[in-house]
Amino acid sequence: MGVTRAQVTGVGAYLPKQVLTNADLAKKLDTSDEWIRERTGIRERRIAAEGEFTSDLAIAASQEALRAAGLNASAIDMIVLATATPDETFPATATTVQARLGISRGAAFDVQAVCSGFIYALAVADNFIKAGQVKNCLVIGAETFSRIIDWDDRTTAVLFGDGAGAVVLSAAQGDGTVKDRGVLSTHLFSDGRLHDLLYVDGGPSKTRTTGLLRMEGREVFRHAVTNLSEAIELAMRSNGVEAADIDWFVPHQANQRILDATARKVGVHPSRVISTVAIHANTSAASVPLALAAAVNDGRIKRDQLLVLEAMGGGFTWGSSLIRW
Repeated sequence: MGVTRAQVTGVGAYLPKQVLTNADLAKKLDTSDEWIRERTGIRERRIAAEGEFTSDLAIAASQEALRAAGLNASAIDMIVLATATPDETFPATATTVQARLGISRGAAFDVQAVCSGFIYALAVADNFIKAGQVKNCLVIGAETFSRIIDWDDRTTAVLFGDGAGAVVLSAAQGDGTVKDRGVLSTHLFSDGRLHDLLYVDGGPSKTRTTGLLRMEGREVFRHAVTNLSEAIELAMRSNGVEAADIDWFVPHQANQRILDATARKVGVHPSRVISTVAIHANTSAASVPLALAAAVNDGRIKRDQLLVLEAMGGGFTWGSSLIRW
């Protein structure tokens, strides 16, 4: 008996033009290119221009994804946008994207799971498609994290950047096996007890301000490696595959040390890990689709290959997904 799968039919990305290098940061902070590279693997990051909003980044990535899918925007039934840096408190930034793409039907809403946002949005879209309620869905991760960074704090200022990535998911029939193309499974988790390790110290209800990002880096690292490894192993176990069967691991681009440690823990060779952290830094919900787009566009990711996507963010939230390309 056949099943409905959500296949990735197009992928797109957008990065702001302004490049902020480690050397640029060293002029303002007590840091250096060597210090940042050694601890994070980051060389540079992109910063949104004045007047360039999260919606602008999301629209550019979405247009590229639609072109790649060979679809007009009018074919989209739903938009799910993952972001922790919306244009406004409300309405959802997804509705701005919807309007500017010229779509006047279906649903558009935001998902807030910080760096795990794209995995959460992917899961939401996958389930809507499997339920038969949506045929084509635009799933976006877009952030202007530069707007919530304390640029006087060298422990966090060096880590983050701005950007957007998007995929088009389209309903297709499969046989219900791991050989099907499309999203094979998604796995989501959270633990609100860990709030104080990674959060923003403001919000409309608490402080009537946007607030700035605060992080306990060492503790975040420890939880990240453990949680991500478990999420990856669950995705593989749920589908009856092993690490050797996975062609590419597409992780959240938080820190090269986290990528390396997680890969070692699940037995993945570094050559099969897609890493863009050196040139993108941590773009929160945008990091997974940006890394995905980079590897698709340069030809590394090919049809029928097996991919594991994973991410962890403030909350704590984390999750994984197994996809046959």
